Amino acid sequence: MLERLGHTVEFPPSQTCCGQMHYNTGYQAEALPLLSRFVDGFEHAEAVCVPSASCVAMMREHYVMMAEAMGDASLLARVKALLPRIYEFSELLVNFLKVEDVGAYYPHSVVYHPSCHSLRMLHVGDAPKKLLRKVRGLNLIEMPNATQCCGFGGTFAIKNAEVSAAMLSEKSRDVLNTNAEVCTALDNSCLMQIYGGLHRQRAGVQTLHLAEILAHTEATEDLAAGGPEGEHAKEHEAAQ
Repeated sequence: MLERLGHTVEFPPSQTCCGQMHYNTGYQAEALPLLSRFVDGFEHAEAVCVPSASCVAMMREHYVMMAEAMGDASLLARVKALLPRIYEFSELLVNFLKVEDVGAYYPHSVVYHPSCHSLRMLHVGDAPKKLLRKVRGLNLIEMPNATQCCGFGGTFAIKNAEVSAAMLSEKSRDVLNTNAEVCTALDNSCLMQIYGGLHRQRAGVQTLHLAEILAHTEATEDLAAGGPEGEHAKEHEAAQ
């Protein structure tokens, strides 16, 4: 999609995890080398696009503290210089590139789940909805209790499984009450959690990252009509 808009996209093969999983689980020392690796891989970029609000929140909230803890003044300066150029996907489009209409076409009903980090830490606001409203053929449906957490929260879903499952049950109910074909979000972690709940109910609702929807054009939709996605759509229509 970014290339379609005329931008040059590079994918550094040396990149790994941002370190959030380690840092939030108490393995902070193990997260420090990942910070250095990230800076080495991305500091020369004009802008860094991250398709995960959760990862961007980790970088903005903790990278400076991590660099300070390492006592490396040079690394700290590099982190501070890089952070203003790191954007969550919808932020990059709306706030940095100043574009809302990316030429997408997606003739389906969609409901948007604002993930906790995008909502409470990044404050992305209406950026994702602005992008979705410009997608041709897309019917954006408001979800009740949209700001309620889906219950994933990384290891929270493991350590507090019963609470997580209860939260997921409520989120699944809210998604299903919209009768939307697709649930989208800015974090694949949330989408994985929500998909698990919907799939176990055989609800026939897809979960797609915002980037996947915006990547669709009339050409890709025509292609999907003859492939697995097209078959899924037909099954969903029959079930309805």
